[in-house]
Parts: sequence; C-alpha cells; structure tokens
Amino acid sequence: MAVGLSDDTRTRVVEIRREIHRFPELGFEEHNTAAIVERELDALGVEHRRIAQTGVVAVIAGRGNGPVAALRADMDALPITEESGEPFASQRDGVMHACGHDAHTAMLIGAVRELHAQVERLRGSVVCLFQPAEEGPGGALPMIEAGVLENPPVSAIAMLHVDPRLETGTIGITPGAVNAATDEFAITVVGRGGHGAHPHLAADAIPAAAAMVLGLQNIAARETDPLKSVAVSIGTIEGGYRNNVIADRVTLTGTFRSHDSDVRERLEVRAKRILDGVAHAYGVEVELKVDRGYPAVINDSALAEGFSQYMRARSPINVVYPPPTMGGEDFAYYAQRVPGLAIRLGIRNEAKGSTVAGHSSRFKVDEAALPIGVETLVQFATSVCDGTIVPHAAVE
Repeated sequence: MAVGLSDDTRTRVVEIRREIHRFPELGFEEHNTAAIVERELDALGVEHRRIAQTGVVAVIAGRGNGPVAALRADMDALPITEESGEPFASQRDGVMHACGHDAHTAMLIGAVRELHAQVERLRGSVVCLFQPAEEGPGGALPMIEAGVLENPPVSAIAMLHVDPRLETGTIGITPGAVNAATDEFAITVVGRGGHGAHPHLAADAIPAAAAMVLGLQNIAARETDPLKSVAVSIGTIEGGYRNNVIADRVTLTGTFRSHDSDVRERLEVRAKRILDGVAHAYGVEVELKVDRGYPAVINDSALAEGFSQYMRARSPINVVYPPPTMGGEDFAYYAQRVPGLAIRLGIRNEAKGSTVAGHSSRFKVDEAALPIGVETLVQFATSVCDGTIVPHAAVE
C-alpha cells in the first residue's frame, strides 16, 4: 500500500524498531530505549526533555497559532522469554517486546521525522510523548502530573496500538469505549483445619473457595446487563498442605474488567455480597481486597468520527470500526483530561506469522504495517493542527 512517506523514514523506522526489540526494558527501566529516542531527536534537531524518570517529551513547534496535537507511544517490554524466532529477537533473558511497544516507539519517531520535515506548513504544534511503564506500574499519570498536556496546552491526543485482529493495511477507529477498566482483586478464605479423615470437625476452605469461584461468575451471567461488557476472572488459587490435611486457608487472585463506569462501581459490592453468602453457608470467613487499576479508555466520539472521515477522504488506508477489547491501557488517563483517540493498527499477516495475540512469547509484528502507522500519526497531527477535525469538547 502506498502511503506518503519518504524512503528514509520507511527504512529508519524498521531499523529503530529492531534495535529496540533486541534490547527490551521493563517499566521505568527504559534507559537505553529513551537514549535511542533522544539520539534520533537530536539528529533531527527537535526540542526534547526527559520526564517521569525514563520518559521523553518532544515538541515540534508549528509556525502558526493553531491547535496543539499530542501523539503518545509506550516504550516498555514484558517479563517474557521470547520464542518468536525473529533474527532480531530479544538478547535479554526473560524480557521481550511481546505487545508491540517497540513498534509504537519506532512509528512515533517516524512521525516526528515526517512532521519536522513539513514544520513550515504546520499551523499548530505537536507534542510527542514517549511514555514508560504502560504495562505497569503506569507511566501515563507521572507524565501528566509533570505537565505534558499543559505546556503547550493540548487540544487532542492519539495513540496507536498494534492489533493482530485486523489485517495489515487497516486501522481501527471506534467511538466510545475501546479498552476496559482493569481492577485487580485478592480473596482470602479462612476456615478451620483438621485431618482429612474427620472433615466434620473442620471448616474446609477449599470447597468454600471453589463455590466462590463459581458464584462470582453470576456477576457477568445474571447480574449485569447483557449489552454491557464485564469479565470476572480468577487467575490464581493457592491453598492446602498435603493430601490428608484439610486446608484452613485459601487465597485467590483475579481481575474485574468493565467498560461502563456504573458497572465498574458495582463490581466490588456485588462480589462481596456473593463471597459473604458463600462464606456463611460453608462456615468460613472471607476477605476481599480490590486494587483499582487503569480506567476504561473512552474515545472522543467527534474525534473518532471526524478522523475516520478525514482518513477515508485523504488516504488509501482502510478504516474499520473494530469492537472494543477487555484489555487495559493507561492511555485512559490522557483521554480523561483531553479528547483522546486510541487507534488500532492492523498487523495480521498469516504468511509472516503475525497472528498471535499480544503478551505471547511467539508474538510478531508485520513490519509492513509500520509505514501505515506512521502515516496515521502524521495525518492525525496535521488534521488537529490545521483545525480540520474538532474534538467534541472543543465543539461544546
């Protein structure tokens, strides 16, 4: 697919992506990745500064007083041992770019190259955010608290995320919810231990925990509007000592996922009611602790519709409306403060093995998608800076 990028940018984006991929770094440890970003920005003569430990913010100052666009890329990797078979696979044991953040960073550098080359035509400025720790503990809030949306004041912000659900050559732009709120919980069940030969003298925490697992599924199956998304998943169960000992304690951990804020607010209350009821029936005690994670990512509806129309009119890139996912994204914090747009970038290519979901040791990115991502970022920035698309908040 032909998109309007220079050959130098196309080549350089692939080179940078592979360099970052070879040397992945976990959240707030992205010192080498940040140095690569700074090296590229220095070569272009683009103003930048370190922020939020390992984050980098760069500003491309336009020649007019138009609106300010922001572009965000995450830089961190995951604690996974790579099994992709790529010739540029991770050289660091137990760490891998298994979610495409290496591609996100490289594409934003590519967008900086293209926007800097046409800076004389930019009516507004572009703030480029290279963010640490999206996978945890979260780098968006420290960036925001350091003022990245305020100086200069951002009118609208966008991000890209690679998506193996969509074919290469496609981008996904969906109004409304696109990522879920990600809350974690821990359950502790306390019974009364004893000998396996005399269960009537004990209060067994294991069958109580099993009943709780099943009971919690009623939150999604029977207590939530079928037209609203929710997931209640148990990830770990630990308890017991040996085959003939009745367990006095079981711990469980899991996650609540939701798109709707009202549904999210009721999840803990509903879970506690179910757990307390099961505990009473089984003669045990139970404690629930919930740790609030990232909120849901809500795309600005006017921004989503406006940019979709803009791309269809000006670009050969195919624009689709994919359904939301139950995955989390700390881009949500930016989108709570200014009109935001999380865009999905298709990377599905069966011939190249780019079909596996993120967070897998076999994850691959079809690099033919990288120029499409760069072009999308450039188009978003220019459309905001020249006032062609106007976010809903600005309309109001």
